[in-house]
Amino acid sequence: MAYESAALDVLHDPTRRHVLELLRNGEQSVRELTDQTTVSQPAVSQHLRILKEAGLVTWRPVGARHLYRVDPNGLAGVRAWVDSFWDDALTAFTNYATSEESE
Repeated sequence: MAYESAALDVLHDPTRRHVLELLRNGEQSVRELTDQTTVSQPAVSQHLRILKEAGLVTWRPVGARHLYRVDPNGLAGVRAWVDSFWDDALTAFTNYATSEESE
């Protein structure tokens, strides 16, 4: 739960959410991401560092550049946490439907 909480905490920032959304389309360098945002290159690098620490992105070196991408493993924990609410809702619905049938 702590890991999902950290991921959700970092996604509170709209710039980080935007950077993560940009990475949905595939790997990109800091420069490519900077060109698509309204923040400076150092700020994009800082946001990427925070996203990486939360397990939401990963990177690989290509020459002098680093290419960043979404880490599906990091998103799996967030998805499981959100899905748990759906599981609770389905259980409540099943219980309600079963109790209505028995009355």
